[in-house]
Amino acid sequence: MALLHILNFPDPRLHKKAAPVKLVDDRIRQLVADMAETMYAAPGVGLAATQVDVHLRVLVIDTSEDKTGLQAFINPEIIALDGEQVCEEGCLSVPGIYEKVSRAARVRVRALNEQGKAFELDAEGLLAVCLQHEIDHLDGKVFVEHLSQLKQNRIKQKMAKRSRVTV
Repeated sequence: MALLHILNFPDPRLHKKAAPVKLVDDRIRQLVADMAETMYAAPGVGLAATQVDVHLRVLVIDTSEDKTGLQAFINPEIIALDGEQVCEEGCLSVPGIYEKVSRAARVRVRALNEQGKAFELDAEGLLAVCLQHEIDHLDGKVFVEHLSQLKQNRIKQKMAKRSRVTV
């Protein structure tokens, strides 16, 4: 396994739409393992392949307290949304920034697992938020784009300033 480099907003590669995975093979399983290791090390609860500059529809999530609930979603798609919730979100690509975002309270997702087998999952609460957040990444959208233009500009300025200060 390997730690992968996480792109930081406003890197334009974060806006690239991910392509569907054609075949779930050892290369994809290795990507899932590397993404999981990267997510845990960051630390975070979700990571999309787009964030590590791999533009395939793959994401990993673990919302468990003890980090034993890793789930991989290959070619995920939201097939149903219900309700509304406002949660404070953060992002490994926008470190240190947390903002309230409105999302569906419940989602139904269809995806493939690491063996290439199709499954559907109903999620609510934090898992529902994470799925929407990470699928947004696969569609080239970062959570700050759900915010007002003023907040987006402030966050871009803050991130640009941080990148200039870092050596």
